[in-house]
Amino acid sequence: MWARELAVSAPGKVILHGEHAVVLGKVALAVALDLRTFLRLRPGAEGRLSVSLPGVGVRRSWDTPELRALRGRIAGKGREGSRCPGALDALREFAGIAAGASAPESLATLAFLYMCLAISAKYGDVPSVDILVWSELPTGAGLGSSAAYAVCLAAALLMVCGAISCPLQEGESTARWTEEELTLINSWAFRGEQVIHGNPSGVDNAVGTWGGALRYQAGKITPLKRVPTLRILLTNTKVPRSTKVLVAGVKEKILKFPAIMNPVLDSIDAISQECQSVLEAMPANPSPEHYPVLEEFFDINQHHLNVLGVGHPSLDRLCQVTASHSLHSKLTGAGGGGCGITLLPPDTSPPAVEAAKQDLCACGFECWETKIGAPGVTLHSCCSLSARVLHALAQS
Repeated sequence: MWARELAVSAPGKVILHGEHAVVLGKVALAVALDLRTFLRLRPGAEGRLSVSLPGVGVRRSWDTPELRALRGRIAGKGREGSRCPGALDALREFAGIAAGASAPESLATLAFLYMCLAISAKYGDVPSVDILVWSELPTGAGLGSSAAYAVCLAAALLMVCGAISCPLQEGESTARWTEEELTLINSWAFRGEQVIHGNPSGVDNAVGTWGGALRYQAGKITPLKRVPTLRILLTNTKVPRSTKVLVAGVKEKILKFPAIMNPVLDSIDAISQECQSVLEAMPANPSPEHYPVLEEFFDINQHHLNVLGVGHPSLDRLCQVTASHSLHSKLTGAGGGGCGITLLPPDTSPPAVEAAKQDLCACGFECWETKIGAPGVTLHSCCSLSARVLHALAQS
């Protein structure tokens, strides 16, 4: 029996530096974005497990004996369970999801069922709870929305099954889990990401779990020890793109002009490493002199990404608009449209930020003022959440 009403949140992510070069073994820096996914957990009707995902139009409820019976069909699959076609086929059939369905609502439901049954098979039944998930993150924008969802689900399900503690004491507004518990949350979130994406890198769920900033190179993920929280504008150009096509285009250009393109990749790698040094130096010595250096890194890397062929007129426009307000921007993620980030140094005045936002929105873009270097997965008392989040979580 689960008796408390609580909320779990996890951040999205952006790539600060290293896009595309990371595919070729270079360093990338991924940072937690303070746009978050929130999961509200509350006691449910006895013998029922419910999930509501208003952002993608999902509202489902199952009898727990039904789920227990189904669990036997995916139990014992071990670490490869999420890749086992038989297990996922059984879940699709149970949930009425067509084979090959890739819509967000289908994948989100499938990931929920998989994680729920696999976690309960290992740690004991998931009690009768109502789960509602709402996100500030747009889907399909390369901002780690599916990983934030998987991290929130993993934390909530592991907690109600007793696999990890409930660290929030009465009277506290927020709490975080131990390093050992975070490692367990991350491993289950990765399995949820496998259900959604097939073969993810693990970066997005790691950022969602630990927050801050991570260094990623050749499959190795290393959290940076201390990083500052930086203010940014995040802009979605709303121009759709295919990551697969963009990655293939970069590869083709490197094969065609290796002597020209390989030094560009080396330079992007050097930017990532230099940026890591600056970020790690900032908390101990928070000098304003660090910001012009970070801005130059943005400018140089944006030019490099254009050389790789992953720029787009919408991203050029974004950089021009922000430059007219003395701000520096670069694309984040795959490029070819998608999102860009603009650094906001501490001395940037609120009117200047507002003017830049208005000009970006006038281009048809969507714009958020937010932060990077945000905390990872967090447990909240519901009364400590903002009125906006509470309102969104009251949609069920």
